Amino acid sequence: MNETLKDQDVLLVTEKDGNKLSAVTGINEDGTPKTVKPEQKNEPDFLKIDKNSDALENFMSNFLRQCKDPTHFNFFKVPADQVENITPVLQEMLKNPENPSNKEMLDMHRVLPEEFSKKQYQAIDESRIDWAQFEKLGVTKEILEQTKSLDKMLNWQKSPGLIPIKVEIDGMTIRTDARLSLRETPEGNLTLAIHALRKEPELDRLFYGTRLNEDDKQNLRQTGHAGRLVEIEPVKGEKMNAFVSIDKLTNELVAVRADKIRIPNEVKGIKLDDTQKKDLAEGKAIYLEGMTSKNGKEFNATVQINADRRGLEFKFDNANKLSQTQQQTAKQAPLETRQAQQFRIPSKLLGAELSEKQQGDLKDGKTIYVSGMIDKKGEPFNAYIKVNTEKEKLDFFKWNPDKAQKATPDNNSKTQVAVNSEGKTNEATKKNEEPLKQGQTQPTEKQQEQQAKKELTKPKGIKM
Repeated sequence: MNETLKDQDVLLVTEKDGNKLSAVTGINEDGTPKTVKPEQKNEPDFLKIDKNSDALENFMSNFLRQCKDPTHFNFFKVPADQVENITPVLQEMLKNPENPSNKEMLDMHRVLPEEFSKKQYQAIDESRIDWAQFEKLGVTKEILEQTKSLDKMLNWQKSPGLIPIKVEIDGMTIRTDARLSLRETPEGNLTLAIHALRKEPELDRLFYGTRLNEDDKQNLRQTGHAGRLVEIEPVKGEKMNAFVSIDKLTNELVAVRADKIRIPNEVKGIKLDDTQKKDLAEGKAIYLEGMTSKNGKEFNATVQINADRRGLEFKFDNANKLSQTQQQTAKQAPLETRQAQQFRIPSKLLGAELSEKQQGDLKDGKTIYVSGMIDKKGEPFNAYIKVNTEKEKLDFFKWNPDKAQKATPDNNSKTQVAVNSEGKTNEATKKNEEPLKQGQTQPTEKQQEQQAKKELTKPKGIKM
């Protein structure tokens, strides 16, 4: 017996008023269940259901949509490793289903398709909005209409863009940008949710009762998604699997329950195989070629579940536009170059703007020279910069690391960087407490005079 079957169930089906059970494997073109005999030899074909998958929900939603008479079938769910033992028992009970003991047993295993039918969607009634909540933030209905936010928010979505808000705290006015949304409390009250802009994603903090591992953090930094299902615990004792992504506008970490996302059978004209659907359901990214856009043009893209959008996201960056053959060629590039390409390159570094060429060179694993940066003491300096793929950060050098170590350093800033940022000294600078200016290698005459005065005022101890 396959050990993995211990945590899985199998769906059995019989025609209405019948007692012959079959194991479900999928759906026929006419919407009826595709089946095989519930025997061990057919186990690889069974539709497997586990607690972390939405296979049952996907099957039922497709069944209800495609089958002309869903009430013609009865469904039962049984443990996958006990199919051959339980099936004969259930079949015998189906001969007399109204018997109280039989009915109780059958109901324990019964699956009702109507429980998977979509609940009627209902937008928010605008009259329920408490506009006083918005006014406290300096936001009016007119602002929401002008920014095309109101319709989105009335449909349970976030405002499509950032909205300037102000908050009064202890007599102080704090201004920031945020996305806004409407949420319903357990008591049924409508409340305003504020998704404030953050400097960067808070990946090290506790997130819905769990901590992200290092792989999650790296994936979130590089792609904006965790790349797997993360077990969260929003309410103590209620654990659930969720897709986790970063809101690109606010840097807020967002989670959506996995069972709330339906994996499609087809994406933009491309039918997904079982492996592709499984990968998407597990939070992984898949690469699809030959999809068709609304204007009829073919395109390729990487597809992944975006928790913030609660649906599929398409990525069209250069790496993902490559065909699978080209991707294989790209994989043959040096490891350091490939890792550098995954690192997020800033457009501004310590006050200095990086040109597109400089950003591109860094992404290609090359070294660049940047001038006009500001060190920790507020003084300008120049340096060579390169991506450290191992530590996932930018390294600063006084010389070009791609050339021989004996190459001439950047003398304009060599001493300044050593003194101001690295805390080093030499004979000329060891008594100087002021930061050196750009290109300065020793204290100025004025700095020497000031240091001499300090030396004179210091108390002299008794020499032994």
